[in-house]
Amino acid sequence: MKEKIVQLIKETIDLLQKQKELSQFEIPEISVEYPEKEIHGDYSTNIAMNLAGKLKNKPIEIAKIITQSFNQSLFDKIDVIEPGFINFSIKKQYLQEQVIEILDKSERFGTLTIGKDKKIQVEFISANPTGPLTLGNGRGGFCGDVLANILEKAGYEVGREYYINDVGEQIKKLGHSVIGDKEAVYKGEYIKELRKKIKEKEPEEAGQLAAKIILEEIIKPSVKKMGINFNVWFSEKSLYEDKKVEKILDWLKKNKLAYEKDGALWFNSSKFGDDKDRVLVKADGEKTYLASDIAYLKDKFERGFDNLIYIWGADHHGYIKRIEAAAEALGYQKKQVKIIIMQLVRLLKGGRIVRMSKREGTFITLEELVDEVGLDAARFFFLQRSPDSHLNFDLSLAKEQSEKNPVYYVQYAYARICSIVEKFKVQNSKVKTTAQNLKLLNHLSELRLIKHLIKFPEIIEDTVKDYQIQRLPQYAYKLAGSFHQFYRDCRVLTEDKELSKSRLALILATKIVLKNTLDIMGISAPEKM
Repeated sequence: MKEKIVQLIKETIDLLQKQKELSQFEIPEISVEYPEKEIHGDYSTNIAMNLAGKLKNKPIEIAKIITQSFNQSLFDKIDVIEPGFINFSIKKQYLQEQVIEILDKSERFGTLTIGKDKKIQVEFISANPTGPLTLGNGRGGFCGDVLANILEKAGYEVGREYYINDVGEQIKKLGHSVIGDKEAVYKGEYIKELRKKIKEKEPEEAGQLAAKIILEEIIKPSVKKMGINFNVWFSEKSLYEDKKVEKILDWLKKNKLAYEKDGALWFNSSKFGDDKDRVLVKADGEKTYLASDIAYLKDKFERGFDNLIYIWGADHHGYIKRIEAAAEALGYQKKQVKIIIMQLVRLLKGGRIVRMSKREGTFITLEELVDEVGLDAARFFFLQRSPDSHLNFDLSLAKEQSEKNPVYYVQYAYARICSIVEKFKVQNSKVKTTAQNLKLLNHLSELRLIKHLIKFPEIIEDTVKDYQIQRLPQYAYKLAGSFHQFYRDCRVLTEDKELSKSRLALILATKIVLKNTLDIMGISAPEKM
C-alpha cells in the first residue's frame, strides 16, 4: 500500500504539472508513514510540506491541490490536516481482498524483488578468537543473521561472513595468557583449560594454537547453537599468506594514496573525508589492522559483492570513516559500504545489573545465556531495540512463561491459531474456495487485523532501506496483539456459516504472516504451548 500511495502521488503531481496547476520541478523522495493515532487514518505523507519551498505556497494549500486530483479508488477518505499532512483511510473492500492474496501467496507473502540480481555481503560477529562469545557478540550475531534473512526475502543474493582476526597483538596477548607470564591479560576457566592442552612456551605460537582451539571448540559450536550458518569463515592470516596486504600497500603507494613520514607508512585517508591520515605500517615495520582491512575490503568487492555491510561493536565507532575512505580510495562509492554499530548490552538479573569483564574472566557467555533462556527468547530480546541504543537484557523476563514476556505473547498467538485450525480441521485450499464472502469481515477488530497483515511487505521494504531490524519483533508483537483482540471480539464459529468461513480465512492469513515473521527472525512457531 505504501508503494501504491507513492505511485499515486507521483502520478497526481505529474498530471497537475501537465495541467499547469503546479509548476515544473523534480519530485523529491516521497515518504509514507503510519500515523500514531487511528483517527488520523491508515497512512500519512508530508509531501506537501516538502514541496512548500519549491512552490512558494503554504503546505496546507498544496495538500488540498494534490488531494482534489487524487485517484480515490483505494480509499474511503483522504483528509488534509494542519500543517499539511495528507492522511489516507483504506477501503474495506481492498482490505477484504488482501486476505485472499495472503492465502494465495502463503510463504511467498512479503517476498520482494528489490534486490533482484544484486549481491550483498553481511559480515558479523567476527569476534577475536581470544575467548568465548559474549552478550555483545550475541547482539551483533542475531541482528546480522536476521538482516541477512530480510535481505534474502527482498530478493538479494546474500553472503554471511565471519572475519577471523588470527594475527596481531591480541593473538600474542592470548599466548602470554596461556603461558601465564607477566604479560598475561586474559583470565578464566577457558584459559586454564588451554594451558593444559598447549605446551609451547613461545607466546606467538601458543597464541596461534590457542586461537585455533577457541575458534573450533568454543566459537563455532556457539555460532551453531545460535542457529547461524556462515557461508565463509575468512582468515586475516590468509591475506598475508596470499600477499594481498603487500599488494594493496604497493598499489596505494603507486597511486600516491600512501606516503612515508617519521619512518612509518601513512594512508592519505583525510583526502576521502577522514579527520586525519592513518598509519598503515608502523616505524618498527609492524603492519596495522587498517592495512589488512583495506586488503580485505578489496577482496570482498573482487568477489562480486555490490554492497558490503559490517556489523561491529560499540568500540569500533571511530573506525567507520577509515573504511569509507578506503572504499573510495579503491574506486568504490562510500554508500556501497554500510557499517552498523551495535551499542552495549547490559544483563539484568532480579532488577540488578550483572557486572562482566572478559579479561577478568567474569562474564556470562552467550552459550550460557542461550542455555538458560532458550534460543527463541535470546533472539527476540536481542532484536527488540535499535542497534544504536543500549540494550538491557532482562534475564528474569526472558525466562517468564506469561504474556509479560513478548516472545511468549507472540508464540502464544500462533499456537492459539493452530488450535483453532485444528479444531475446525480446515486447510488453506478448502478456505480459498469457500471464502468468497470476505465482505462479511466488517468488524473493527477484523479490519484492524487485516491492516496489520498487509504491513508485512512494507516492514521488509523499510528495513532493507535503513537496516532497522527492531521493526520485525515490534511488528510481530503488534500483530499478535491485534489477533488476540480479534479473538476476544469476534466468535469464529457462529450460526452464520459464511461468516465463520470468512473468519477462518482471516485466521489462516494471520497464521501465514505470523509464521513468515517468526521464520525471518529465526524463532520457532510452536503449534502447542
